[in-house]
Amino acid sequence: MIRRRLLPYVVVAALALPVVAQAVTWGWLGVRIRDLSEQEMEEISTRHGIREGFGALIVEVLKDTPAARAGLKNGDLVVAFRDRLVVDTRGLQRLVAATPAGQEVVVTVLRREEGRRALRVSVEAMPQEMVAERVAAEFGFVVRDPGEERERPRPSGTPAVAVVLRDSQADRAGLKPGDVIVEVNGRPVLSREAVSDALVGAGLDQPLRLTVRREGEPLALTVSPPSQRIP
Repeated sequence: MIRRRLLPYVVVAALALPVVAQAVTWGWLGVRIRDLSEQEMEEISTRHGIREGFGALIVEVLKDTPAARAGLKNGDLVVAFRDRLVVDTRGLQRLVAATPAGQEVVVTVLRREEGRRALRVSVEAMPQEMVAERVAAEFGFVVRDPGEERERPRPSGTPAVAVVLRDSQADRAGLKPGDVIVEVNGRPVLSREAVSDALVGAGLDQPLRLTVRREGEPLALTVSPPSQRIP
């Protein structure tokens, strides 16, 4: 039996950025991916004789993206990127994120009924709003828009924490779902756009200083950088 610790799809899709000082630009393919289940691993292993790794499964190719233009399809299993073996989603996302925009690379996939295919993809820069989401995710949290919070109406424009990943740096710092973010690294943020701008400029090699409002009271939190995660 092949065993692997599986993360929830949303979390897996959000994580996996390289920890680089003041990094604000990452490579991007334009796909949503997930890890394989144990049953899928067994099936792929039997069908293709793969034992060295299992890859990242594409569950959606976004329209008008590098992946779509290159011919990648839903259901493709990415097993190599730039001649580097892909074992899981985290590995693939780190490889893609570290690739300079404009560089053409070879992506090797396993496609049902067609077998192994090698496709050339021209990597593009990740849209800035997605960079902000992934920076937050690497620290271990997700920010939601005011309209997404139905149970606790808040003043228009004020962003709040939707999810805190268990055992993440954000979790260890004491951040909680429902916390309203009012400052990022000393910079006031009164809208989702302001939070995004602040996160894009934060980088991943320094602590993230957050001021949140919890039950009406301000609270200062310092989130350690992802590079200091405890194994």
